[in-house]
Amino acid sequence: MVELDQMKYTLQTYEQPLREVGASLDLENKKRKIEELEGIMESPGFWDNADAAQASVRELKSLKDTVEGFAGLQRQYDDIMTLLEMGYEENDPEMIPEIQAELDAFTNELESLRLETLLSGEYDRENAIVTLHAGAGGTESCDWAGMLYRMYQHWAAKKGFTMEVLDYLDGDEAGIKSVTFQVNGTNAYGYLKSEHGVHRLVRISPFNAAGKRQTSFVSCDVMPDIEEDVDVEINPDDLRIDTYRSSGAGGQHINKTSSAIRITHIPTGTVVQCQNERSQFQNKDKAMQMLKAKLYLLKQQEQASKESGIRGEVKDINFGNQIRSYVLQPYTMVKDHRTGVEIGNAQAVLDGALDPFINGYLKHLALGATKQAD
Repeated sequence: MVELDQMKYTLQTYEQPLREVGASLDLENKKRKIEELEGIMESPGFWDNADAAQASVRELKSLKDTVEGFAGLQRQYDDIMTLLEMGYEENDPEMIPEIQAELDAFTNELESLRLETLLSGEYDRENAIVTLHAGAGGTESCDWAGMLYRMYQHWAAKKGFTMEVLDYLDGDEAGIKSVTFQVNGTNAYGYLKSEHGVHRLVRISPFNAAGKRQTSFVSCDVMPDIEEDVDVEINPDDLRIDTYRSSGAGGQHINKTSSAIRITHIPTGTVVQCQNERSQFQNKDKAMQMLKAKLYLLKQQEQASKESGIRGEVKDINFGNQIRSYVLQPYTMVKDHRTGVEIGNAQAVLDGALDPFINGYLKHLALGATKQAD
């Protein structure tokens, strides 16, 4: 049957990419590391240092997921080939939808695993800390910040990641002035580093009685949650530490005590805030961790080879600096200006369908790295 011939040809075109993914995953070294970690975990006193033990458990799970994921892909390939042979033997057209569904699932899994091989940055496997700041434009921009926050919530849920709010400031009339949240999951930073920059929205304003088209901007800052004690010296005299009353939408995000912490690193102007923890001490501890990570990234930015890979340039929150435009009027389209990736279904993107943009950015980075190497 022609359909079976086409599916067999399609499957065979993935044979070489499957081998290449297996080679790039360095599976033998991962298997050795799994054995090493399993041996360490069986040793007495493994849980004496809870933080180190949990880090080892996370690393082991990540390694096993990768090894087992590739083994599963190989089985899928063989199973589909077996189904194709059965289809030829039985000449049963009713098998075609089943085989096509298996082939579609295989290609999606292969693409996901192939993209994981592009996540080779120093902190790509870490959790991500994301901060959204509404730009000029008052209520419009605050509403846009709220829409972006919802978008990342939906994306994280689809990935099976969890989110926790670290700092939250309501807009005066609607939306969010600023929010800092942590996305927890393997490769969270590797994926979300694509979102760093200015996001632009074009729509008919719901806050304008004249129904005019409005352009709004929100900046998105993304950094890895670096848990280890990074090599950054901070002079206590360089810090200004302020406490303020925690606040949130209806009180649902955080408590209402004066336990929130804002730390300003005076020499660099770097500001971090945290109000989600239960006590002032815990908020200060988390804020210091965030400050160290930010200062470390600033230090790394001085090295030209790491500028684009870790944090990128800090841009003004206005026209001309956007990385991505979301157009809702007079047509619908979302376009990434760095990679050229476009999607016509803007609502799907706002509902969390970010993977095409993330994947396009990772490929864009990989291509840039290849050109530099050449």
